[in-house]
Amino acid sequence: MCETKIILRDIDSIRSFVRQVIQVDFEVDLVQGRYLIDAKSIMGIFALDTLSPITVVAHTENADEFFEKIEKFIVK
Repeated sequence: MCETKIILRDIDSIRSFVRQVIQVDFEVDLVQGRYLIDAKSIMGIFALDTLSPITVVAHTENADEFFEKIEKFIVK
């Protein structure tokens, strides 16, 4: 399991992020506070505060390629 933090600033960012997530063959969750959302669910993402950092949990041991694809959303 690998984790990073992201911010999704607008609807276009959310759509772009979900497009990247649906291409991977492992589960990806978004965690914020007590919420745990399937990252492939656009409607689920709208339940989160997208202007605050969201933890991305990739259920794989090697998420480097995936994290490179979502690099523009990652909080540095």
